[in-house]
Amino acid sequence: MKNDILSVSSQTIRDTSMRIPDFSMKSLLDSRVTEYNRFDFIHTDPIQIPHRFSRKEDIEIAAFLTATISWGQRKSIINNAKQLMELMDNSPYEFVMGTVNKNEWQQIKQFVHRTFNGNDCLFFLESLKNIYNHHGGLEKIFDTGYQTNGCIYGALQHFRQVFLSIPHEGRVRKHVSDVETNSSAKRLNMFLRWMVRSDDQQVDFGLWKNIPTSALMLPLDVHTGDVARALGLLQRKQNDWKAVEEITSMLRSFDSNDPIKYDYALFGIGAFEGKSLILR
Repeated sequence: MKNDILSVSSQTIRDTSMRIPDFSMKSLLDSRVTEYNRFDFIHTDPIQIPHRFSRKEDIEIAAFLTATISWGQRKSIINNAKQLMELMDNSPYEFVMGTVNKNEWQQIKQFVHRTFNGNDCLFFLESLKNIYNHHGGLEKIFDTGYQTNGCIYGALQHFRQVFLSIPHEGRVRKHVSDVETNSSAKRLNMFLRWMVRSDDQQVDFGLWKNIPTSALMLPLDVHTGDVARALGLLQRKQNDWKAVEEITSMLRSFDSNDPIKYDYALFGIGAFEGKSLILR
């Protein structure tokens, strides 16, 4: 029973003075990781989209594009990500790499997810093609950034620089988080969690081996931020990169090797034990 440890109502989510009687915070969070980090979690989450594929490059591209549009209602995210995969003939890597004539990409122009439109999507595919043709692929880009700078912040900086290195309209830049402007980079951190984390539950893929799980940063959004503050884990009011550093540092005190497993706990408490929440 959830109530034997904590029942989070919509009021307590907003109450930053909430206390957890008789149980340590680590025990609370560990129990929620056990509850929500389960394979059956996949069918309710956008991570189900890359789980449709087995080829490494298909998983990477499907995961990256799905993470890119992961704001708004979860049902809408999942449905639109499915539509995008269908527009790419359910073979994202071959679609990106095998299409020489850009006219064959015109079907992508019909895609839209909130402010991310078909032209934005076309640029993302063009940049992905450039990355796989000339930079060794998505994994190589993030690996290079991480190994050069020794941190996820540096990996995200390097990725954005490479991703935007081909000609583009200014509007697409808002869809690629910029940690140099103190962005929380929620969607990119979520993508990295999917690619890097690995455990027996097999929700995350663990495909990338050169970035340590211990280095990952929390995919912070308004909802995980609210829960973290309610639990007294986060003091900063803004959901920005400084807040990401603060909350991730706290989570590392509970598990230095795999701090981002607690993303499941914070998300689960907010989504399933409190008021109905949506991703933004």
